[in-house]
Amino acid sequence: MKFQPKYQRFGECAILVEWPAKIDKDILSDILLFKFSVENRLKHIVEVNTAYHSLLVVYKNHFSFEEEVGRLKEIYRNPSEIKPRPSRLWKIPVCYDDDFGIDLDALSKGKKLSKKEVVQMHSKAIYTVYFIGFLPGFLYLGGLDETLHIPRKAVPRLKIEKGAVAIGGGQTGVYPSESPGGWHIIGNSPISFFDPHKEQPCFASALDQVQFVPISRSGYEDIKTLVKEGLYQMESEVIDG
Repeated sequence: MKFQPKYQRFGECAILVEWPAKIDKDILSDILLFKFSVENRLKHIVEVNTAYHSLLVVYKNHFSFEEEVGRLKEIYRNPSEIKPRPSRLWKIPVCYDDDFGIDLDALSKGKKLSKKEVVQMHSKAIYTVYFIGFLPGFLYLGGLDETLHIPRKAVPRLKIEKGAVAIGGGQTGVYPSESPGGWHIIGNSPISFFDPHKEQPCFASALDQVQFVPISRSGYEDIKTLVKEGLYQMESEVIDG
């Protein structure tokens, strides 16, 4: 066992399992293996949700905390030999033009970088998807260059456009729908991040990877048209498994 997770009651019908409080790919892999094993071995649960360094097991009914912690610890010691689906690298198109990147100028000046350098740093990194939350289809990504870390805005905007690509703290992400938010907007992506009519509403899963690909304004409009017509195919490739 790489870690020694801590277990605590979370309300009347759930148990929260916690790993060391940091964003770490080894911790993510450990959490996901545990998640797959719990879902495979326990039939009296409703769902299992994950975050950066925790996992929440939600039960159908009231339970004995001591007994369930014992079961969970046994599963953690002896995980199921499950092969989850292979991880993929997704290439997400982003237009960093000034009319989309409304905070790009201020961010670049604050960092003493050119806007081109900010875009290059942001788009050359390979990000890991840790979990999906906040809004349906919002990908929590790890891997932002430390040079681009910046505190969230003191006063959040009441309206951020769908597809806005932003930086907040040590994270970057894309707003999948119109929303309030306090992150710094540096671009916009024309693709859809959540479609409730699809079998898998969000294309990405935890442990997938993401790279942002700069595109022109005309390229943005072309892709947006293809998305509306249901004809756009995002570039991706299997990265393991």
